[in-house]
Amino acid sequence: MRIGLVSPYSFDTPGGVQFHIRDLAGELELRGHYVSVLAPAEEDTELPANYTSAGRAIPVKYNGSVARLCFGPRAAAKTKRWLEDNRFDVIHPHEPIVPSVAMLALWQTTTPVVATFHSAQLRSRALQIAFPMLRPSLEKIDARIAVSDDARRTIIEHLGGDAIVIPNGVSVANFSTATPQPQYSGVKYGGATPTIAFLGRLNEPRKGLDVLVKAVPQILQSYPDAKFFIAGKGDEGEAEAKANLGQYNAAVQFLGGLSDKEKAEFLKSVDIFVAPQTGGESFGIVLVEAMSAGAAVVASDMGAFRRVLDEGQAGWLFRTGNAEDLARTVISALSDNKLTFQKQLAATNWVGQFDWSNVASQIEAVYEMVIETKAATPPGDLADRVIQNVLERRLGANANLGANDD
Repeated sequence: MRIGLVSPYSFDTPGGVQFHIRDLAGELELRGHYVSVLAPAEEDTELPANYTSAGRAIPVKYNGSVARLCFGPRAAAKTKRWLEDNRFDVIHPHEPIVPSVAMLALWQTTTPVVATFHSAQLRSRALQIAFPMLRPSLEKIDARIAVSDDARRTIIEHLGGDAIVIPNGVSVANFSTATPQPQYSGVKYGGATPTIAFLGRLNEPRKGLDVLVKAVPQILQSYPDAKFFIAGKGDEGEAEAKANLGQYNAAVQFLGGLSDKEKAEFLKSVDIFVAPQTGGESFGIVLVEAMSAGAAVVASDMGAFRRVLDEGQAGWLFRTGNAEDLARTVISALSDNKLTFQKQLAATNWVGQFDWSNVASQIEAVYEMVIETKAATPPGDLADRVIQNVLERRLGANANLGANDD
């Protein structure tokens, strides 16, 4: 197949959606498909040969975060040229309702379209106002994929229609076979002191770093020698100032951004990975990465994280935003070695469903179904037909539409 993937967000400052697109493109190429990726990027950004820049992006506050988006006549012209030059069998825009390149591709294409929705809780006045203008574009989508039940529920409640749930993918082996680094290694590798990790954008409040910082003194009262490693891009100076813990400062170290290799080694090394996010998460890819690396996971009990952690069977959950409960949960995870080991073992078995070998196969099946079905099906019925046919082919539990959901 000739497949076109479209990212709404810039590859200058990649995040979860961009990594998903990058890894999906790589997996599809390994399977023998022709893949081209269209994404915003600065002119001097180094991109792989199969990537096309749609132009410079600008930062915009969107869905509780800051996204780098690309829109306008110049981006539209580049998008049109990309579509004409490649003659795809299927176009796969991600976040097609975000005002960026993915929306431009959706407007202009006449090719079968599979769209992936990553976000949850899209409640915005702008979206309500723009929805009548978006409707004709949404009707061009032949199959909708949601990365989680939360993202699917957002589609149902705000956009109408339904979606197949196919989770984000992770190359599990990249994390499970990573080499532990002694500077981060804790008691599980024979060290004397436990190590606790955070990984996320430092300047986004919803990532919950302040919740972890408030929990540090209580954890240190039980484990005085514990070390906390804070990794992620953002203003380290500002983050350190906000995290000023006085006598406890020596226990906390800021690492800055990590490469893919460094991230895998980091997660492989630490005893506990803490995900204290307070909202706006539809999946939780970093939880899957941490589980794949063998770290014990302690996470907020928001719905998306509960589901990724198999309702707490594959990790520890604490009350979202509650620093005291986070501290108690970390202390429990460190003190109850038997239960922590059981959860880690369960996580090792659980993460296989998120490996790209499984996820890409499900996405491939949707592509094939759309291409096979579109010519013989009235346009308005195609998305429902694709969903029905995919389920009949039994893509597995992760493609379940959740018919029993509230």
